[in-house]
Amino acid sequence: MNFPENLKYTDDHEWVKVDGGIGSIGITDHAQGELGDVVYLDIDEDLEEITKGEVFGTIEAVKTVADLLAPVSGKVIEINTGLNDEPEKVNEDPYDGGWMIKVELSDESELDDLMNVNAYKELVGE
Repeated sequence: MNFPENLKYTDDHEWVKVDGGIGSIGITDHAQGELGDVVYLDIDEDLEEITKGEVFGTIEAVKTVADLLAPVSGKVIEINTGLNDEPEKVNEDPYDGGWMIKVELSDESELDDLMNVNAYKELVGE
């Protein structure tokens, strides 16, 4: 299982990678493994802002449907619309090709509430 050290993690299995005040967001390798084959993502293409802890979309797998929860708050600047045609990228490459949205962070201190890689590994029993 892949656990990049340069990310922050939520206990709901989302991750955020911050670069210059921009956060890329997706679900973890652990989460995609638990979900199984991802077949559909529902993220509103008109989504303008997300709020930490609130639902910003859903992910549908063969086994189940799950909410996607925002790990941080901010202005949405990009949605990975390529996942509409290739949702399996979430399974194949959850941290690069499988990212879901990019946001301009409105409050970088929210990152302090997220887990580092060691805390997340402990959460999932690695």
